[in-house]
Amino acid sequence: MSYTDELFGLQGVKVVITGGAGVIPGAMAEALLGAGAEVCLWGRGTGHPVQEAVDRLVESTGAAGRVFGVTVDTGDESSVEAALQQTVAQMGPPTALINGVGGNKTKSAFPETDVPLFEEVLVMNVMAGLVVPTKIFSRYWIANKLQASIINLASMASYIPLSGVAAYGAAKAAVMNLTLANAREFAQHGIRVNAIAPGFFLGYQNRSLLIKDDATGELTDRGKAIIAHTPFGRFGNVDDLKGTTVYLVSQKASGFITGVTVPIDGGYLTHNV
Repeated sequence: MSYTDELFGLQGVKVVITGGAGVIPGAMAEALLGAGAEVCLWGRGTGHPVQEAVDRLVESTGAAGRVFGVTVDTGDESSVEAALQQTVAQMGPPTALINGVGGNKTKSAFPETDVPLFEEVLVMNVMAGLVVPTKIFSRYWIANKLQASIINLASMASYIPLSGVAAYGAAKAAVMNLTLANAREFAQHGIRVNAIAPGFFLGYQNRSLLIKDDATGELTDRGKAIIAHTPFGRFGNVDDLKGTTVYLVSQKASGFITGVTVPIDGGYLTHNV
């Protein structure tokens, strides 16, 4: 075994990824499978069905037998409890959780806030996206005395508010705050909690906000503003997330790291005048 394999090889590591049918969680799954892990994608049965995501991963990685899928509502405790038991039955006890559920549903000036929709965004990103899965998994790991790792998905909006998306910004700020809080609380149990904060990556939900014409690649005004603010001068590619994902899951590579949110943003947060 090479030195790199010693540090970053994930043979025998079992990972659950919520929101597993999404673009970013899918790329993270590819990276983990490539490093030798087993992966169970968790997703809802609507929108982008989880079995389709499993099939795509098997085709792209050749990892048949190491990738599984479970349909679950991560905002519902009983559903998460049942999904965890189903996952254990499929591949054994997971020791890593990537909280990949999240997104935005509203964009408006603050005086025009749709309060019920604001609440939906908070619930999706904070409760379903972090609180409920983390509660159920941490309780399971502590009861079974398992060392484990959690990766939350934060955002540029965790650091600075973005115009027109107050609910999303508030939710992602909470994700970074809870990453710190959980890291402190769970350290005594050998559970590490970190986060990745992607910059601007094209996904299902934000593509129409950033790209005006897919055929020509012409950007919207918001897309142009983001590129102008990003020193690397481009949107992120999901492959940019893979190395950090493997690093944070690997106990040998990052076993003394917890409470950290890693921006993968092409320098977006360094921008000044």
